Amino acid sequence: MPALLIRNTRYEIYFCNGFSSMTKKIRRIGLLTGGGDCPGLNAVIRAVTKTARSRFDIDVVGVLDGYRGLIEGNVKELTWSTVSGILNRGGTILGSNNRVNPKQYHVGHDDDGTPQFEDATQRCLQTIEEHKLDAMIIVGGDGTMSVAESLLRSGVNCIGVPKTIDNDIVGTDLTFGFTTAMTTATLSLDRLHTTAASHHRVMVCELMGRNAGWLALSAGIASGSDVILIPEIPFDMEKLCEYVDGRQHRGRGFSIIACAEGATEVDGDKHVRLHDPLSPDPIRLGGVGAHVADEVEKRTGIETRTTVLGHVQRGGPPVAADRVLATQLGWASMELLMGGGHGRIIVVQDGQLNDIDIRTVANKQRLVPLDDPLVKAARSVKTSFGD
Repeated sequence: MPALLIRNTRYEIYFCNGFSSMTKKIRRIGLLTGGGDCPGLNAVIRAVTKTARSRFDIDVVGVLDGYRGLIEGNVKELTWSTVSGILNRGGTILGSNNRVNPKQYHVGHDDDGTPQFEDATQRCLQTIEEHKLDAMIIVGGDGTMSVAESLLRSGVNCIGVPKTIDNDIVGTDLTFGFTTAMTTATLSLDRLHTTAASHHRVMVCELMGRNAGWLALSAGIASGSDVILIPEIPFDMEKLCEYVDGRQHRGRGFSIIACAEGATEVDGDKHVRLHDPLSPDPIRLGGVGAHVADEVEKRTGIETRTTVLGHVQRGGPPVAADRVLATQLGWASMELLMGGGHGRIIVVQDGQLNDIDIRTVANKQRLVPLDDPLVKAARSVKTSFGD
């Protein structure tokens, strides 16, 4: 399908199990924000709702708290007044949820405490039918899109809008929320820089990034961090400590280490904080920053401190660039839907809006290539990756 194909059609063609069927004109759509929250979600909600109502005279129904709302039938009408004044607000007025997967919905425990799950896809379909939703606009990351793929197989047309602060969705160069998170992380690293210089310390800042290091890499470069540790490049603790010790003895007097939560040592494992058996993704990472700080201080004798930014990176109002991008993506999702799009997700490629099959995004992640220009640029200014 060409990018943002727009057709003057009053019907949508659904493809289910290899067969196509003509359905009635689209009059009502559902809008859902899944996964973790991020800056710019409200801008998408605003753009979808206003475009749907003003351009296409279509009703918009917001699904509350991600897929939980679709399972439990918890929805509300979105009107012009509902979405007015939310462009600059962080989070999502619909609520979100990254612990609910309709394909594995927690319904209780056995007598021995073992969690019990069921496939709640049919309950999602019942909500869609009950509220007469002719299509769904689904905003989320790879996990959210994997559920959208199952809804597609059940005959529900879904249009995706990519969202994540990690910028790790396959097929798109940029996701809204990333620029804001990168800015927040950069400003935090800047503040650590002044403290490190004043006290002649090593400061380790643990950032989000389970498997993809785009956030730590970009914020590390923007802040002038001396060391950047990302999941894609395993680090050698001995080489890392030698680099930090060398800076100290060359008169630098301090070092800043930007460390993604998924960073690992060579032949090492990720640092797991806890296991949550009720979550679709049960492993929660955390602790690599503290581990690095402990080892650096023990091996070099340099006073070292750790800061974990955590959910601070997700919060707050979106920066201007994310407001613009989110508005474009929300508008484009409606144009794509009404132009005949089916099972597609809006993406940014080479600075242009395009669309690709949701199935190419579901349960996949865009990782940092070892020869990425950002990695090369960082190495050229003598930034260490601990390798």
